[in-house]
Amino acid sequence: MILGDLGAEIIKVERPGIGDDTRAWGPPWVDSESAYYLSVNRNKKSIAVDISTEEGSNIVKELACNSDVLVENYIPNKLSKYGLGFKQLNDIAPHLIYLSITGFGQTGPYSQRGGYDNIAAAVGGLMHITGPIDGEPCRVGVAMTDLSTGLYAYGAILAALLNKQKTGIGQHIDCNLLSTQVATLTHIASNWLNCEAKASRWGTGHGSIVPYQAFKTIDGYIMIGAGNDVLYAELCERLDLPNLIKDERYLTNEDRVKNRKSLVDVLSEKFALKSNAEWLEAFEGSRFPFGPINDIGQVFQDPQVQHNNMIQEIEHQTVGNIRVPGPAVKYSEGSLSLQSSPPFLGQHTREVLEKQLKYDNKIIDELANKGVIQI
Repeated sequence: MILGDLGAEIIKVERPGIGDDTRAWGPPWVDSESAYYLSVNRNKKSIAVDISTEEGSNIVKELACNSDVLVENYIPNKLSKYGLGFKQLNDIAPHLIYLSITGFGQTGPYSQRGGYDNIAAAVGGLMHITGPIDGEPCRVGVAMTDLSTGLYAYGAILAALLNKQKTGIGQHIDCNLLSTQVATLTHIASNWLNCEAKASRWGTGHGSIVPYQAFKTIDGYIMIGAGNDVLYAELCERLDLPNLIKDERYLTNEDRVKNRKSLVDVLSEKFALKSNAEWLEAFEGSRFPFGPINDIGQVFQDPQVQHNNMIQEIEHQTVGNIRVPGPAVKYSEGSLSLQSSPPFLGQHTREVLEKQLKYDNKIIDELANKGVIQI
């Protein structure tokens, strides 16, 4: 999707009659379309091809010869039985960048397992460190392991394209959910690998910084962070708690971590005296970071979210205008484009076969009648 936002032509190959699984992931629905599917499929063309048939496999091979990148998310080696593995396509399209996204990698004891975000988040430790103190492990509210793997894949594709400009050859890129999740453990991983310090669940808090968490107010929650002693002192001043600045229990961040409970108890009592709006007004202009915990409706009413143009509309061919979160990155030279709405299944099969592969309409109709494609 991000590459499509940048102007790449994306051809999404789907199963005839079924398509992408997320097409069925509802409710909620926007008319006949799943809101989930609509969220991540803009700027793509859909072709419906049965790759288990020789004719369908050949269509993908021809597309590979005419494309820069192929992205696939099958269990390792499954595509090889259709003649579409990396080595097979590399023989006919050595320029092709072939990117595989799996649950656990191309080889190893788990390689033949299916991969889902929540499984990788569990095996990779994210669920263990997510949730309330002394509570059960929790999944993150969105599929962060999936999304992070997609972002790693995006960067890897761009790096491989730069390499291809120099060498003229493609390569196989192995992205997997588990490796992404372990890589993104960052300081939690370092704490264990270098100090054998096990991580705990901290709710909205942080194991190494205090105060850095949400506090309950009269009508909601405020998230604040005091990452150094100067910011901590300013927070105390804004809260009208100057006595905490020179308190020997809280002089340094290390002190505050050691005496977390007593400090958080004092701060919690103070935050509970006012509303979100009152605290936001009191903190305006401060150097320490702060913000309310918004529900999703409040997110899209937030003035900074609106200023950043994070709500954009695309005209959909069957359900009318749909709204989507806009691209996260802005460029000083050129602009990103939401060129097209998420496609319906097989919407572009005829167009791609005609324009990309030069099939005539008679052959396309024959393939459709045989069930090789859906148009």
